[in-house]
Amino acid sequence: MKTIAIGADDAAVDLKNIIKTLLETQGYTVTDFTNDADNARPMYPDVAWALATAIQRQEFARGILLCGTGIGVAIVANKVPGVRAAQCHDTFSAERARKSNNAQIMTLGARVVGPELAKNIVNAWLAAEFEGGGSAAKVEKIDFYEHAAQR
Repeated sequence: MKTIAIGADDAAVDLKNIIKTLLETQGYTVTDFTNDADNARPMYPDVAWALATAIQRQEFARGILLCGTGIGVAIVANKVPGVRAAQCHDTFSAERARKSNNAQIMTLGARVVGPELAKNIVNAWLAAEFEGGGSAAKVEKIDFYEHAAQR
């Protein structure tokens, strides 16, 4: 079964719902972290942290986070050890986020991309898989520096 996590702050709920519908029509079971925040207006740090820690615990292989720009959720998600989140505002970056960087989370900015482009970006990211090869050593080096920073 294909599963995926998704979450958004109040600036990106409409685009999140569009992407969630797209995923469901493609056969994904979608878990929405948007309402896990403790307040009526979900704050991106709460949503991003909840989703990224679920990725860290391997409850999901991939997740999509949305806020106004995609920047804030990427910053928060990347604070979770072992998680790589990439801001994607075009299909090439989305593809490379997976193929070169093995990013488990993609982030989108609802104030940056429109719904149709967002769908294309999500589809490009979902279709891509980590290539390994020369990129494997680079991802291993990312992991090395992450662990060095935790010491």
